[in-house]
Amino acid sequence: MTKHFSPLAQIDVAHHLHAHTDLRLHEETGPLMIARGEGVYVFDEQGKKLLEGMSGLWCANLGFSQPRLAEAGYRQMLELPYQQTFAHRSHTAVAKLADKLVSKAPEGLGKVMFQSSGSEAVDTAIKLISYYHNAIGQPGKHRIIARHRGYHGTTLAASTLTGLAPMHNGWGKLLDNVIHVRCPHAYRDALPGESDEAFAARLANELEEEILKAGPETIGAFIAEPVMAAGGVVVPPAGYFDKVQSVLKKYQILMVVDEVVCGFGRTGNYWGSQTMGIKPDMLICAKGLSAAFQPISGILINDQIYQVIADQSRKLGGLGHGYTYGGHPVAAAVALETLTVYDEIDIVGKVREIAPLFQAGVRALGDHPLVGEARGVGLMAAIELVADKATRAPFSADLKVAERVSKALVRRGVLLRAIGNSLAMAPPLIIEADQLEILFVAVKEALDEVYAGLQQ
Repeated sequence: MTKHFSPLAQIDVAHHLHAHTDLRLHEETGPLMIARGEGVYVFDEQGKKLLEGMSGLWCANLGFSQPRLAEAGYRQMLELPYQQTFAHRSHTAVAKLADKLVSKAPEGLGKVMFQSSGSEAVDTAIKLISYYHNAIGQPGKHRIIARHRGYHGTTLAASTLTGLAPMHNGWGKLLDNVIHVRCPHAYRDALPGESDEAFAARLANELEEEILKAGPETIGAFIAEPVMAAGGVVVPPAGYFDKVQSVLKKYQILMVVDEVVCGFGRTGNYWGSQTMGIKPDMLICAKGLSAAFQPISGILINDQIYQVIADQSRKLGGLGHGYTYGGHPVAAAVALETLTVYDEIDIVGKVREIAPLFQAGVRALGDHPLVGEARGVGLMAAIELVADKATRAPFSADLKVAERVSKALVRRGVLLRAIGNSLAMAPPLIIEADQLEILFVAVKEALDEVYAGLQQ
């Protein structure tokens, strides 16, 4: 095995097993070692400055140097570094955070339970769906409908909801209670000449057909991201969620919204649910909850669900669920300060101010001969690379064209993420106009470089 020595860490870095990575390729190349961060930039061990156009993993909303969040964590470590929240135990930081988060939540969501990751929050949702339906005398309603290309995490249950092939390859289907329906991507799945409204209606009809095929008495919930992030920043057609929610209401199926990426201003509203007109029964959040300064997630539930599970917990002698680090004092204190900073700098207002410039830059890339579709909303976007713009023919996966563009961007000091044949962008919400210009100049140059190479 090739050794990869870090001058800064003074160690061989080959012992770390990396997630979402070709491990044999990694043995050859080694990691890009990031040493520090400043604003929307990070710096590698050689001091190279890189504009972080993906906010890490869609999460560093306030960039990489926010002293107030660091200070909040430090103060909490000195005062109370740990406390559990089982069996009537609590602490000030988590109580304040719960109160603040509920005050920001979509109407009707009045209770929140905390975990350490989005995947844990999704698993909690899955359990609560079953717990709720068992309590109301509908134990058969344990199946969940998710969508192809949706991403909901990597734990055993959350990865089963995820509708991305790489998440299942080699693992097999780990649970059998999930049904996947069509992704709402008009560029790929709409019929020739089909309007957005007609496409949305067709998807809602397909959803209803799947419900009837499985039996409405077996379906407990439908889970969806307002905008599909890891699936390639898929923005649903107008009217899609209105039509979907009408079907769900007809068959008494819960609407669970995964806001792990879309929450806290990313789409131009505090919640992606508001952007897309969704009324959630449950809402899952993470990432931006602490602007990635601490691992923390939350699941918000409406009063109808709470009252049922509260009665059931009384009947059974307790709610048999929880995590050691759920509502951790340090994470809660940092998240509380994050929400306070969002308010003080008007994070939604900042996104709404800069988003038109960002989206205009994205759309301009659509003219490039490599780009089939440029799409996005707020401060999240993607460009889909195609072999033929007229026919929308995709590149062979073996060519790894988006990955080539991503590598060309690193050489130009920009970090973006290749997702299949798409290149995703989700910069920190504090990004400025001059930094966006740097981003788009680099993307254009990288596209030109890869295009020229393909022609040869």
